[in-house]
Amino acid sequence: LTRLGKRFFAGHAARLIAEEKLETEPRPTQTIIHVPSANGPECLQAIEKIGPGVVLLAGCRLLSRNMLAKMPCPVLNYHAGIAPKYRGMNGGYWALASGDRGNFGTTVHLVDAGVDTGGVLKQARGKSKRGDTIASYALRQAAFSRDICVQAVAEALAGKLTTIDPGLPSKQWFHPTIWSYLWTGLTKRVW
Repeated sequence: LTRLGKRFFAGHAARLIAEEKLETEPRPTQTIIHVPSANGPECLQAIEKIGPGVVLLAGCRLLSRNMLAKMPCPVLNYHAGIAPKYRGMNGGYWALASGDRGNFGTTVHLVDAGVDTGGVLKQARGKSKRGDTIASYALRQAAFSRDICVQAVAEALAGKLTTIDPGLPSKQWFHPTIWSYLWTGLTKRVW
C-alpha cells in the first residue's frame, strides 16, 4: 500500500521536495559505493578504505553486533520518529495516528544492535501539513531535521557526543496493516 501511495501522491512529494529545498540526488562530487549488504565484508572494507570519523545511517537495515564491533568510528542513525516512543517503522505516522501530534518528529541516536534503541543524541519536532500522508511524512520530517543531523555529526567528529534522556516510554512500531491504515484514515483523517 505504501508503494502505491508513493506513486499516487508523487506530485505532492515533488512539491514538498521543491518547497523544502530537499536534495534528493547525490552531488556531482559525491562518490557512491554500492555494497550487497550493510553487514557484508564489502561494506566494512569500504568504510575502512574511506576512514571516516563518523558514520551516519539513514534508511539502512539493522547492523549486526559483529559489524558494529568492527566499526572504526561512532555509528549514528537518523530515525524518522521520536525514539524511544516511536521506534521502528513510520514513526511520524504512528505519532499522528495515536493523537500525539507533539511527537511528530525525528531522532539522531547512537546505533546499537537493537531497533532504534541506542542512546538519543538529538531530536527535532515539527508538523505535518495538508496533503501529507504515510508516503510523504518521512520527507516532511527530513526537511525539519537537517540541523540535528549536522550537529550530531559535528559533535561526533569533535569527540563530544552526549546522550539525552527524552523521558518517554519505549515501543517498537511496524507498518500498519491495510485495514488499520484505512480505519485510521477514515476515523482520524490520518493517512
